Amino acid sequence: MHQDLKTAARNVNYWSGVTTMMPLLGGFIADAYLGRYSTVFASCIVYLMGLILLTMSWFLPSLRPCDNPNMCTKPRKIHEVVFFLAIYLISIGTGGHKPSLESFGADQFDDSHAEERKQKMSFFNWWSCSLCSGLIVGVTLIVYIQDNINWGVADIIFTGVMAFSLLIFIVGRPFYRYLAPTGSPLTPMLHVLVAAISKRNLPYPSDSAQLYEVPESHCSNGRFLCHTNKIKFLDKAAIIENNGTLLEKQIPWKLATVTKVEEMKLIINMIPIWVFTIPFGICVAQTSTFFIKQGATMNRNIGNGFDIPPASIFTFAALGIIVSVSIYDKIIVPMLRRVTGNERGINILQRIGFGMLFSIAAMIVAACVEKKRLEAIEKDPLKGSLSMSVFWLVPQFLIMGFGDGFTLVGLQEYFYDQVPDSMRSLGIALYLSVLGAGSFISSILIEIVDHITEKSGKSWFGKDLKSSSLDKFYWLLAAITTVDLFFYVFFAHRYSYKNVQKVVVVDCYEGNSECVEVSV
Repeated sequence: MHQDLKTAARNVNYWSGVTTMMPLLGGFIADAYLGRYSTVFASCIVYLMGLILLTMSWFLPSLRPCDNPNMCTKPRKIHEVVFFLAIYLISIGTGGHKPSLESFGADQFDDSHAEERKQKMSFFNWWSCSLCSGLIVGVTLIVYIQDNINWGVADIIFTGVMAFSLLIFIVGRPFYRYLAPTGSPLTPMLHVLVAAISKRNLPYPSDSAQLYEVPESHCSNGRFLCHTNKIKFLDKAAIIENNGTLLEKQIPWKLATVTKVEEMKLIINMIPIWVFTIPFGICVAQTSTFFIKQGATMNRNIGNGFDIPPASIFTFAALGIIVSVSIYDKIIVPMLRRVTGNERGINILQRIGFGMLFSIAAMIVAACVEKKRLEAIEKDPLKGSLSMSVFWLVPQFLIMGFGDGFTLVGLQEYFYDQVPDSMRSLGIALYLSVLGAGSFISSILIEIVDHITEKSGKSWFGKDLKSSSLDKFYWLLAAITTVDLFFYVFFAHRYSYKNVQKVVVVDCYEGNSECVEVSV
C-alpha cells in the first residue's frame, strides 16, 4: 500500500486487533448455538472467501494494484477496497476458527481420566509449537515468494493450504468427541445477578449447606463447583426461601445453584488477570510492526547476494517459543512435579507472570539495539543502519519468543481451564482478546505519544525510522510492563482457582429411578 511508518503500523495494529477480538463473537456463537465443529467448518468457508478475494485482487486486471504491480507507487482505490475487504473477511473467519478449533482439540481429552488430563496440559504446549512451525514456513518460504516472485503466488499457496486443511478436518469427523452447545453462557450469569439482587435484603446463611444445588441423586453426569467465600453477595442467589419449598424450576430467576453462582465468581475474578496481561499484548504487538520495520532498514545480506526478507526475522521469535515450550514441557514440568507434587509443576498464573519478565527484558534489549542503530545513522548518514547486520535483532525476537512460550501458552490454558465448562471457546477467545486489546492500545499509545512528543519539539514517530526515536518508546513499554507486573502479582496471589467436584454416575440407566453416584 506504500503507506508511511505511522499509518502502516496503525493499520496493522487495527487489523491485528480486530482479528484477535473477533474470536469473542465466534467463541460465543460456538458455545451457545452452533457447536465447535460446525463453527470451525463455517468459519473456514468465510476464511477461504477472504483468501480467494485476496488472490483475485492481484490477478484480475480490474482489481490489480497497478498495471505493473512491481512498479506501483500508489495502488488503485478499488485495489485498496478489495484488499482490506479480503483481509477483514479473513479476520471474521479467524474469529470462529481460532477459538473453536483449539477448544475443540482440547475437548478430545477427558478431564475425569488422570492420564488424559495430563495430556491436555501438554496439548496447549504442542498446539503452540505446531502454530510456530507453520509460522516459520510462513515468514521464510512464503515471505521469500512474496518478495521475489509476487504476492499473488503466495496467495494461491495460502488458499490451497487452507482448502486442504479443511478437507482433512472433514475427513476426521467420525473420530471426534463432541460437546453439544448449551445455549447462551451469558443467561446463567444474568440469572445469578437478578436472583442475588432480588434477595439482597436476606441474611447470609450460617452454613453453605443451606444453599441450593442440584440434588446428588440427579440422574446425569455433572461437574459441580465447590462453594467459596469470595464475592459473598452473589451467594444470595442460591438462598432457598420458604423453608426449602421453592425450587429453581418453579421460579428460575429467583434461585440459582451454587455451581452457577461460582461460575459467575470465576468470570469476575478473571477480569483483573485479563486487564493486567494486556501490557504483555502491547509488547507482542511490536514484534509484527516496529521490530520488522527495524529489520527492513538493516543489512540483511548473508552472502552470494541473498537478502533475508525483513519478515523472516520473526523466525527467531517462533524458534524461541518452540525451544521454551519444549524445555518447559519435557524438563521443567516433570522436575517440578516431583518437587512440588503439583501435576502442573507450577500453577498457571505463575507461568504467565514468569513470561512477562521476558517481555520486559525484550523491550530493554530492543531499546539498546535501536539506540545503537540510531548512533550508526548519526555516525554515517550515507550508509546509515546498513552498517549493522539484521542479526542484531535476534536477541529481542528470541527473548520475546521465550516470553510467549510461557505467557501466551499459559494464557491459553488459563482461560480454557478456568472459565465455566459451557464457555470454553469463549475462554480461548478471551486469551486472544488480550492480544487484540494489546494491538488496539498500542495504536492508541502511539497516537498519544506522537501528539505529546510532537508538541515538545520532536515526535518519537517520524515519517521513517531515521527520524524516529523508537528506543525511547521501547523504554516506555518496559516501564509500563514493569509497573503492571506488580499489579498482576498482587491479583494473581489472591486468585482462587476453579474447584470442581465431579459426580460420576456408576449405575444410571433408562427405567431405573435411582443412580448410584461417587463424588470425587
